[in-house]
Amino acid sequence: MAMIVAVDGPIATIRLNRPEQRNRIEPADLDELASHLDAIDRRPEVRVLILASTGKTFSAGFHLGAIDAEAPARFEQVADALASCRMPSIAALQGSVYGGAADLALACDFRVGVAGMKLLVPPARLGIPYYASGIERFVNRLSLGAAKRILLGCETIEAGALLEIGYLDEVVEADSLEARVAERAQALASHAPLAMEAMKRMLNDAARSKLDRESASRAIRDCLSSADHREGLEALSAKRIPNFRRS
Repeated sequence: MAMIVAVDGPIATIRLNRPEQRNRIEPADLDELASHLDAIDRRPEVRVLILASTGKTFSAGFHLGAIDAEAPARFEQVADALASCRMPSIAALQGSVYGGAADLALACDFRVGVAGMKLLVPPARLGIPYYASGIERFVNRLSLGAAKRILLGCETIEAGALLEIGYLDEVVEADSLEARVAERAQALASHAPLAMEAMKRMLNDAARSKLDRESASRAIRDCLSSADHREGLEALSAKRIPNFRRS
């Protein structure tokens, strides 16, 4: 896919870049995306990840002609890796989203879409069940009813309804998308990264009823003894903007 990867200070962007084929995802693209996610996750200075794409469609989903017995499991692994990356993530949806790409966007922590975009996930029309963790995300992050509309009903859902069911966090005009996503990313990047990473893990675990209270308590103790916590207190006392360093 020749994905475009850029890191600008604390913000990394992975951009799908096959606009002539509506950013269709090929089997090799899954390995490429997984590699980029791993590399970004290892860069301590990166505090926010943006998933974006070029062209009029966010993504047409996985190449249907390339689906074999291994493809759903590999797609699931990559979507799960995106969901569990340590930093908060934002999907910038400049166009409609289809099939497996709907779960890639849902695997991000936030989604900003544009007026006029649509979502369609048609596995029931193709005789292919959606993979397990994707179903979990649709149910946990939206609702059982919304998941059934999308996965069983194969409904085409427009931007306004996507906002209502919680798939989108915000709908903006197309010419405002880039600025709005950048604004959200900068706001997230300004927060204490160790605390953000710990809370993201805890929130995701809690959504799956797998929150480990001992682990959560340990994360709180670690953050209380961190330089970031001291900086937060000092900045609050001095009425200045904190300068967190993930330490």
